[in-house]
Amino acid sequence: MNLQYTLSIKLYFLFSFILLLTSCTAGDVQFTDQSPAGFFYGFWHGVISFITLIIHIFNDGVMVYETNNTGGWYDFGFLLGVTCIWGGGYHIKCKSAADKKTDQEWDEIGDKVEKKVMRKLKEWSEDEDSSGSDPEWDDIGDKVETKLKRKIREWAEKD
Repeated sequence: MNLQYTLSIKLYFLFSFILLLTSCTAGDVQFTDQSPAGFFYGFWHGVISFITLIIHIFNDGVMVYETNNTGGWYDFGFLLGVTCIWGGGYHIKCKSAADKKTDQEWDEIGDKVEKKVMRKLKEWSEDEDSSGSDPEWDDIGDKVETKLKRKIREWAEKD
C-alpha cells in the first residue's frame, strides 16, 4: 500500500468517527419539554463536549449543553461525562511506567550515594589519628570550592 492510500483511509475513518460522535449532540429537536434529556444523554453530551464546542463555533444549531433536560440528573451526567474524558485534574500527576521506573532508579542511586557519603564521612570523622591526606578527597574538595566560588561570583554579579 502506498502512503497516500493509507492516509486517505485514515482520514475517512477519522471523519466517520467524528460524525458518529456528534450524531447525538445537544440542541437536537428530539428533546422537548415533554421528553427532556436525562442522565445518559447528559453523560453523552459531557463526553462529546469538546468536539461539540468546536462544531458550535461554526454552527449555531449545535449546542454544547441541552436546555431541555431533567435538571439535576442531566447536570450530574454531563459533569460525570466531562470528568471521565478530561480527568478533572487527575492526569496532572499521571506518570508513565517508564517515568516511574526512571524516578525509582534515580531514587535508588541517590540513596546509595547518600549512604556511601555518610559512611565515608563517618570514617573520616572517626579517623583522627591519620594525619595523611587522601588525594581523592583533596580533589573533590578543590572541585567543590571552585564551583562554590563560581556560583558566588555569578550571584554577586547579578546586581
